[in-house]
Amino acid sequence: MTRKNKKRNMIRIIDVTNRDGVQTSRLGLAKLQKTIVNIYLNKMGIFQSEFGFPFTLHETNYLNANLELARKKVIYPMRLSGWIRAVESDVRKAVKYTDVKYLNMSISTSDQMIRHKFGGKIDQKGVIRSMVKSVKLAEKKGIKGIGVNAEDASRTDLAYLIEFAQAAKAAGAKRVRYCDTLGYDDPFTIYDRVAALATAVKIPIELHCHNDLGMVVAVTVAGAKAAIDSGVDAYINTTINGMGERAGNADLVSCILALKYSSGFVNNPKYRLDPRTNLKMAWRIARYASYAFGVPIPVNQVGVGDNAFAHESGIHADGALKDRRNYELYDFEELGRGEPEIIETGRNITAGEYSGIKGFRNVYNKLEVKFKNDKEATDILELVRYANVHTQKPLVRDELLFIAHYPDIARKIFTMLPPSEFE
Repeated sequence: MTRKNKKRNMIRIIDVTNRDGVQTSRLGLAKLQKTIVNIYLNKMGIFQSEFGFPFTLHETNYLNANLELARKKVIYPMRLSGWIRAVESDVRKAVKYTDVKYLNMSISTSDQMIRHKFGGKIDQKGVIRSMVKSVKLAEKKGIKGIGVNAEDASRTDLAYLIEFAQAAKAAGAKRVRYCDTLGYDDPFTIYDRVAALATAVKIPIELHCHNDLGMVVAVTVAGAKAAIDSGVDAYINTTINGMGERAGNADLVSCILALKYSSGFVNNPKYRLDPRTNLKMAWRIARYASYAFGVPIPVNQVGVGDNAFAHESGIHADGALKDRRNYELYDFEELGRGEPEIIETGRNITAGEYSGIKGFRNVYNKLEVKFKNDKEATDILELVRYANVHTQKPLVRDELLFIAHYPDIARKIFTMLPPSEFE
């Protein structure tokens, strides 16, 4: 193979806001909000969204509705992937209840979790057997792009982790997810461990890291670097605004900026970030997630915080005004910032669960949406009422537009069926 034709490995993003981010204690997203997140992630050029749990019945209508949006090319080319446990029963439920084509399947691999989570019901060999059976069954059922998750990989014996990954690859898995489940790794340990794993198994590595020790972005980026340095593709898991269990996951915008502008990556062709990645959506998606979760964006949040481009010190302000590169590594315009925002300060008519037809038409007239007749307007109003019950928040512009443009899909998203209805 000539140098000119040599394959260059790539770093791709798999966002897990709609799976791990929504598991944030005391918080969550309604199914409409998860759908808008998927639409935004697609516009942002994200490779894949882990959009939910296909073995969980309350997710079924939402999952299938979003897969329908994918078939309609509303969410495209981003992949929609489900998360299941690496057990055959979850595989069967996933393909029975949904049309999902991509799956990540997870099982614990550390001695700590095998002994104290599984309680002696399964050992190391049993973990591998369960995983291999699940991968083979999923492949038989037509699942593509299977990822295998080693939960608590950072506390797993490295020799066993390599054995586990080799078995996953032989069974048909396309990548292995290295889960730093407790945020235990530092940038140096994850680099060494991922490099050893990738070198031994020669399989793309997915990095899933948590922020318990405050190093999640650094650890994620170091893991991706190790994968690329070892000759395999890297996939990094992120959540919008770093949402997630306990101290959260790797923030989407921070990871992209680190991969584009940190000193070891900027202008280095070896580390190729998926060219579809579009930071122009950063400001919009961060603000929407903040509203939907009900969690304010910290003032000093990377890229999207109110102070991310604020300069008060005389020296800093003077330097920034002379040349932005004196005190700014990247441009605020690149993140979709800088446009003036219009805020209603007078009368404001909103659409909600008790809206009447006149107020409802006023809201949609502002959005320049016209209805064919009164029946269509009434049908959409009814869906808007359901949506407001669903989200328990005033609906924002893109939610209202989604309902008007895709009423049949919105109806599916809002519909919850008891378990007996699925039998």
